Amino acid sequence: MIPSTTSSSSVLPFLLLLTTTFSSAFPISNFPSHKRAKVGFEIPFHRVKSRVLQRRDGQVTGEIGLGDNSDLLYTVPIQLGPTLTSVHLDTGSSDLWVTTDACTTASCGKLTTPSYPMTSFNASGSSVTMNYGDSTTGTTASGPIGFDSATLAGIAIQGQAFAAVNSTTNTVVQDGAAGIFGLGFPAGSDIQATVVEAQSGPLNPTDNFVQDTYKYGPLLARIAATNTLENDVFSISLQRSEIDVGIDNGTLTIGKLPDGVDNSSLTWVPVRLYSPSEGGLSPPTFASDEASLVYPFRWEIDIDNVYLDGKVLANSTVPATGGVDNARVSALIDTGNSLIRGPSDVVNSILTTVSPNYNPASTNSLPVLDCTTAHTLAFQIGGKMFPVDPRDFISDTKATNTKTCEADNVVATDPPSVGALFRWSLGDPFLKSTLVAFHYGNLTHPSVDPPRIGFLSMVPDNADALLTQAVEDAQSAGGFESKSTMPSQILVSD
Repeated sequence: MIPSTTSSSSVLPFLLLLTTTFSSAFPISNFPSHKRAKVGFEIPFHRVKSRVLQRRDGQVTGEIGLGDNSDLLYTVPIQLGPTLTSVHLDTGSSDLWVTTDACTTASCGKLTTPSYPMTSFNASGSSVTMNYGDSTTGTTASGPIGFDSATLAGIAIQGQAFAAVNSTTNTVVQDGAAGIFGLGFPAGSDIQATVVEAQSGPLNPTDNFVQDTYKYGPLLARIAATNTLENDVFSISLQRSEIDVGIDNGTLTIGKLPDGVDNSSLTWVPVRLYSPSEGGLSPPTFASDEASLVYPFRWEIDIDNVYLDGKVLANSTVPATGGVDNARVSALIDTGNSLIRGPSDVVNSILTTVSPNYNPASTNSLPVLDCTTAHTLAFQIGGKMFPVDPRDFISDTKATNTKTCEADNVVATDPPSVGALFRWSLGDPFLKSTLVAFHYGNLTHPSVDPPRIGFLSMVPDNADALLTQAVEDAQSAGGFESKSTMPSQILVSD
């Protein structure tokens, strides 16, 4: 969606700073290719202990814990101007926004984290409304666009465009986040489109939009564009805080893969590109020599097949809308989605298979099953199988009921449409089972270095037995264990 805009203020200067002196914060981490003798950062999703931010041998390294609210959302600390707060990590969107002290309970709900003070706001003169979710779960966030310094894991970018939200229906602000940190591509940024249009006029041709990404683009894309990172990559693995609480922290790395993970161990596949007719960005005139230039719009990849308990599932027969490709099956890789979402007919087939008494036509019917019954939903990507751990396929109906669980982590979503070509959205249950690395590639000339995503399954061979053991432990303890943790403070040392 391209929002309408009003006039905008002058452009703020762009400057990359490496700093180790901000006093406190929370956690985050990363990885991609092209080797440079530069820097990378690793930020674990932290539970209890504080991490440290250190300088070693003239290079800056950062390691910080991220918050996890019962596997519903994962937060990362950010210093935005004078405000240290936490934002929801979202690979399914591209914009950075935080609530402000102009929010009221009526306009934003009851806030749980520090908000940005409007007395510090450097307004652009433009406002934006951002939309999230699908036709049944859609939410909005709106407010004026401004600029301020943004510090993430010791990297500070000056003049970062963000939305100072004063009205939202998005529940992340009641669940431990002050807003959303979108990790998507510039083409999907409503904020960038709004500011560029206000500064330079109509967005077609797209020359100004593409060239101004380094000034007005998404935060992580701007960091990647500085050529300061060791690699133009970030990676994400999420920890489990329900059913069987994991012992390892999830991690976000920026500029490198996690320690001990080799590039060759991942299965790399290309990002699906969006043509202009599919809702993507038109090529700029300065790239006219690349007649077939197509830009990435979302972190979306093709999937070969979907399997349940080793059996391939039939493809959806729900028609796509808007004239987009009806046969191609792709998936959005989305940390901002706490579930796995798929075509309604395939999802109903999955749920009625694992819960034979489930009736999709009845709103009162639930896909319940014995907690010890292990089912494996798997996605074939690049010729390899990537299963969802059986412990992430189910949820407890209530903490004290250790006999009957519910297969509620798989739900239906909209069919493919212009601007949203995917049939599946692989959210947190998939990301708790799979380490995923995201490579931006060349943001202005993607044909030179195409974007791609790498996958590494983290599901152990004995996952079924681990589910059985977790249920037995819960029965002995009188209920399932669950953890919610907010980001810990950073300890600073030189």
